[in-house]
Amino acid sequence: MEVTEIHKYLPHRYPFLLVDRVIEFEADKRIVAIKNVTANEPMFAGHFPANPIFPGLYIVEALAQVSGILAFKSRNRTLDDGYVYYLAGTDKTKFKRSVIPGDQLRLEVEIVRMRKHWMKVSGKAYVGDTLACSTLLTCVEQKVS
Repeated sequence: MEVTEIHKYLPHRYPFLLVDRVIEFEADKRIVAIKNVTANEPMFAGHFPANPIFPGLYIVEALAQVSGILAFKSRNRTLDDGYVYYLAGTDKTKFKRSVIPGDQLRLEVEIVRMRKHWMKVSGKAYVGDTLACSTLLTCVEQKVS
């Protein structure tokens, strides 16, 4: 799935769209996506100019965005159906490696529990084969129109 299709599922746009490509998808189970971390990302101007590090908050947000795509596609919906998924909570978040310009994040999300209006997922972000972040996320669905 390329970025033009990703726009059907996520309301985010530059500079806050943090998913470049979806490479695997299994409805009601899992998704794998890519985020290319480039030196011209706006957050590097202040985090930190002499030693740029992709903020952990953005890694968790990227995993949440991928979770939203998984939820939408699993339920055969798009933004046009008038729903949006919000990040409602994080648990057991751990950062294991710094992410720097030039890295490619592989974002893996698996559904732990899915209910009518919310889901709990396990998210992991890797650089190569090295785990950079792991977390449990709760996402909720809300009707917006």
